[in-house]
Amino acid sequence: MGKNRDVMQILVIILIGMFIPYFLSLALIYGINYLKIAQTFGLFLFVFGVELGLVYLYFSLSAKRSQKQMKKLKPKENGKE
Repeated sequence: MGKNRDVMQILVIILIGMFIPYFLSLALIYGINYLKIAQTFGLFLFVFGVELGLVYLYFSLSAKRSQKQMKKLKPKENGKE
């Protein structure tokens, strides 16, 4: 569980680091409209979250599939050792 917590903390730091240049670039180009900036960043986070969820699902499913294949290849133990 600690490993997942570390990953979540790193992702939060990355998201904060991504928001600062995003906010500044939008503020300089379009003027300071906090509501529009917050809406577009929220939409970006939603799309980013969906993409991250799909990647996590892909790796989870591929790990399960590879574990099944490894069990098939693992030699049977007859109790002799």
